[in-house]
Amino acid sequence: MAFFAHRIKVRGVKAVNQLGLSEKARYAARDTELRQMRIIATALLLCMAALFVFGKYMETRYDGYWGFLRAFAEAGMVGGLADWFAVTALFRHPLGIPIPHTAIIPNNKERLGRTLASFLRTNFLTTKVVARRVQRMDVAGAIGKFLSAPSGGEGRMRLGASRLMGDIIAALDDERLGGIAKGAIRKQLDKLDIAPLLGQLLTAMIRERRHIPVLDGIIKWASATLEANEHLIREMVEERANTLMRWTGLDDKLANAIVNGLNKLLHDMAEDPDHPLREKGEEGLAKLAHDLRHDKELQAKVAHWKGQLLENPAMGKWINSLWDQGRNSLLKAARNPDAALAGSFGDALIKLGGNLQADTGLKHQINRFARRAIVGTTENYGDNIVRLVSDTVARWDASTITDRVENAVGSDLQFIRINGTLVGGLAGIIIHAVGLLI
Repeated sequence: MAFFAHRIKVRGVKAVNQLGLSEKARYAARDTELRQMRIIATALLLCMAALFVFGKYMETRYDGYWGFLRAFAEAGMVGGLADWFAVTALFRHPLGIPIPHTAIIPNNKERLGRTLASFLRTNFLTTKVVARRVQRMDVAGAIGKFLSAPSGGEGRMRLGASRLMGDIIAALDDERLGGIAKGAIRKQLDKLDIAPLLGQLLTAMIRERRHIPVLDGIIKWASATLEANEHLIREMVEERANTLMRWTGLDDKLANAIVNGLNKLLHDMAEDPDHPLREKGEEGLAKLAHDLRHDKELQAKVAHWKGQLLENPAMGKWINSLWDQGRNSLLKAARNPDAALAGSFGDALIKLGGNLQADTGLKHQINRFARRAIVGTTENYGDNIVRLVSDTVARWDASTITDRVENAVGSDLQFIRINGTLVGGLAGIIIHAVGLLI
């Protein structure tokens, strides 16, 4: 009987795997298999009861070995009933009777979630375990291979993996995971000493003459602003001119001289790269770059301005939009990788993939960064990650967790009932034999 049941289980599992059914179909298949195994275990228990009645009847009326049949069936019933009670008590109250220490899983789902989360944190999400696992990871090589051959022979597997990744991203708790991501962005921005960084950037721009377009842009902006607000200058001169100047027309001449002089100055600055005022502007930029890197007072002011900027609600909205855009982009790329890698952007990614595979130094740097990032994420956010598991289990109602666990392992538990019935029967034969010998 056990062999027959085992064959049914193996064939059922093989059929599900070969069909490649969806998760709902696999759940239904496991549920059907569970019902079949429950029927087999119950039928075996009833068979033992019938054998017990038959063996007892034959033992009282005829001589022979009918006592062994009666003992086999009697012990088999005891073993089957005991294992039925044990298996049932995991998921519900046997016969609906609220016996203490039954319905163990639904009554302890919070503790089950905490225990599972603690197990994951202790045995998987530790710095040593993760560091050992990622030590030989070639993240840059894998990314490079993926990007340089987006339409390779592994298309079906790649598409399936991409869709799986998309489903995983979509299934994660957006509020909690988004809070972790946005908190990490805010924390890094808060820790960033931006003044020396700006000073180094400005120094590099001046050294490579990349500040020239900036100065040209400022001059063009000043010229356009002057042209758009010329009437304001004329109004200011007219308001401050006395009656004699207005009667003689000197106010218009003065306003024209001011406007023409400013226009000529801006024109000369735009045409002459060595104009004295441009040189003064470059000296001012160089001094600003030096002060940003070395002046503690200026650095403190920049840090204060940065803090005020981070406290601004608009900055919070921007950080939120970063997470939303990043999550949506990941979902789009994961669910449709070919579309994400199309056009000039895709060509650039293919070129980047080739560089990642060919440039040993770049590959080493990226791999080292990836390992540090993974280990650092595990160390800093491991507790938050596993808390997702415990909180998710805690939010399930009792029937949900009971159905899911029983669907996953219930058919194996029915084998315990079958084996308990048969092993109990064999133990009954041995006990009966020993009793006859004594």
